[in-house]
Amino acid sequence: MSKKVLIVDDAVVMRMMIKGILSKHGYEVVGEAQNGVEAVDKYKQLQPDLVTMDMVMPEMDGITAVRQIMSMDPNAKIIMCTSMGQQALVVEAIQAGAKSFITKPFQPPKILETISKVLA
Repeated sequence: MSKKVLIVDDAVVMRMMIKGILSKHGYEVVGEAQNGVEAVDKYKQLQPDLVTMDMVMPEMDGITAVRQIMSMDPNAKIIMCTSMGQQALVVEAIQAGAKSFITKPFQPPKILETISKVLA
């Protein structure tokens, strides 16, 4: 059975890019969200196996969303998507419960490797 993924990013282009990479490699993208508020709601509804979470978004940032999802589901598997130069935020995200991170611009092999490690 394919793993269910929720993609969270405020940029449509980024969501499409991640969705394309994952769909091609047998993952089922069950939902997309454009901010942390939507991410928390969709996590509750969809119960995905994995979430890719952008750091910087309107309404609620990725780290706050990670904290809320982890408080609902301590076993949630969340991978942060960060731009270069956000190392301090990555540390904060990992402390909040994120399992790993990938950096933009994305390299498909790196995304797939990180996801399979987190799901293992």
